Amino acid sequence: MKFALAGYGGRGDIEPCAAVGRELLRRGHEVRMAVPPSMLGLVESAGLAAVAYGPGTQEQINTATDFLLAVQNPIGKLREVMDHVGQIWAEKGATLMSLAKGADLLLAGMSEQGPAANIAEYYGIPLAALHFFPAQVLISSSGWLYSDITKEVADAQRRALGFPNTTGPSPQQLVDGGSLEIQAYDEIYFPEVAADGRRPFVGALTLELPTDADDEVLSWIDEGRPPIYFGFGSTPVANPDTVAMISAACAQLGERALICSGANDFSRVPQSDHVKVVDAVNHAAIFPACRAVVHHGGAGTTAAGLRAGIPTLILWVWSDQPSWAAAVSQLEVGCGRPFFAATQESLVADLRSILTPHCVTRARQVAAQMTKPAESVARAADLLDDTARLGRFG
Repeated sequence: MKFALAGYGGRGDIEPCAAVGRELLRRGHEVRMAVPPSMLGLVESAGLAAVAYGPGTQEQINTATDFLLAVQNPIGKLREVMDHVGQIWAEKGATLMSLAKGADLLLAGMSEQGPAANIAEYYGIPLAALHFFPAQVLISSSGWLYSDITKEVADAQRRALGFPNTTGPSPQQLVDGGSLEIQAYDEIYFPEVAADGRRPFVGALTLELPTDADDEVLSWIDEGRPPIYFGFGSTPVANPDTVAMISAACAQLGERALICSGANDFSRVPQSDHVKVVDAVNHAAIFPACRAVVHHGGAGTTAAGLRAGIPTLILWVWSDQPSWAAAVSQLEVGCGRPFFAATQESLVADLRSILTPHCVTRARQVAAQMTKPAESVARAADLLDDTARLGRFG
């Protein structure tokens, strides 16, 4: 069978789609994927055929900034933002139309479900949605303005395809249309999300790709006390004092720090003997050798930390990240606070709180309840296989 996959955003947005795509490919299916230009290398390294989709990551960040400005100054910015989003949707739609032609199923990541739903309807093929956090979190964090903007551009796309306007937001369309909604996280995080049969939980989907730094990092870890990992994924935290704050806090506690720079440039920041800075690591290989993890609250990083059975501190910035901070606090495996509110003093206090025996024990207990990575991708691929074969879900 043929599967078309569409994902947009940073690595945390793309990797879940790529992970299940790789499993479908391993099963002998034809898989085609659309991702931002900056993510082509990641997807191709997993053995998947990919095409560039939408603007680059930096333009995406600029668009998000414009959206936030529109919220603060809707009269001055709203029309400009809507025109820009409409242009991006039109460009993405053309790519997705070509990608989905002849496919047996179209799988869309969180941000792509609106345009994907219209194109799946046009071709008469089943649509599957991949949620790596609850859809209601996206709606509540983006607010009415985001819904109004996306509805207008979605309706423009539908009119171009010869369809009537939508009657509600994209998540509700999926429910009403009977589409498969894969929850790519464990139910333990959000027990209030109803698993009604149309929202099956599979656990976090990850590629677990090795990096060039893994062996060097593991050797450094073996030289002393297990470190605390600090990383912010694709989230920019362009503050040169961040490394100094981490270094000072860990020195005060007698801990070592492993810092993953991710989207940030820490190359010119002075380093100490108890601090190691790298660009990226394989979380699955490195986290089990660490004392704790401190990160931005991305869905994939949160799952990797909990699967490793170590405590978590989330310093969140925006979007779904506060919801993961609330989840780790509720599970008693860690805590969270806004990144902009973090100081050396608060970091020391937070690290002390997550390194307590109770938190360490709870982290190990929760790890035993997490879905294993291989099981997660197998479950997701089974659901997609069945839906494509039947031409529908359920």
